[in-house]
Amino acid sequence: MIVLGCRFEPKLWVVLVTAVSVIIFIELGKWQLSRADEKNARYELLEQYAKQPAVTMPNTMVRLEDFQYREVEMQGEFVSGHTIFLDNKTHKGRAGYHVITPFRVLNSTLLVTINRGWVATGYDRSVLPHVNEISGVIKVTGLVMAPEFRTFKLSEMITAGKVWNDFNLQRYQEEIGQEMQPLMVLQKNDVEDGLIREWNRPDSGAAKNLGYAVQWFLLATTAIIIFLVMNVKRKNTKI
Repeated sequence: MIVLGCRFEPKLWVVLVTAVSVIIFIELGKWQLSRADEKNARYELLEQYAKQPAVTMPNTMVRLEDFQYREVEMQGEFVSGHTIFLDNKTHKGRAGYHVITPFRVLNSTLLVTINRGWVATGYDRSVLPHVNEISGVIKVTGLVMAPEFRTFKLSEMITAGKVWNDFNLQRYQEEIGQEMQPLMVLQKNDVEDGLIREWNRPDSGAAKNLGYAVQWFLLATTAIIIFLVMNVKRKNTKI
């Protein structure tokens, strides 16, 4: 085919490879856009819940999706004997732990996982930092989050006594031997235990997905341009 004095005769396999590549790049870009929309919707929900008063944690089993990102309050007791330390957590550049303790809600057989806050490691990591035990019935308020955490691993060990690299609710429940609510609460109120509770409010994270989407669309555009440049040639003229 000759257009405007240029010959355009690409091979069939080149057309197919280019077409498939462009379609894949565009679909990946669209998928990243949908991920960005999901994150924006989740962030808007978080903003909405932040303006609402705290809800009371029921003493019956709940669903995570019904409480996630909501602020809750509950009365009960910490089960301090099952406290664990989630490793590799930093605060203002200092290494430390998040202190995780199950909480027994009044008039309930269910336990709630409470992330009580951050504590610094000592000079000797073989010695755990002292955390004041809170006894008796108290009130806890906090933000409900999904209970699964992934952190940087120093080894392949998942747990080492009371120090865990990753938090896994099912594993924690098996360790304790009691049924637990399918969520984690980031404690916000101060109970004079010396822990730091400066929880960072996350942004939506949609910007990263938008950036990935732009990259995929640029790859699709680049593939088309390369295809045209490599297959459009000026027609030879005889003198």
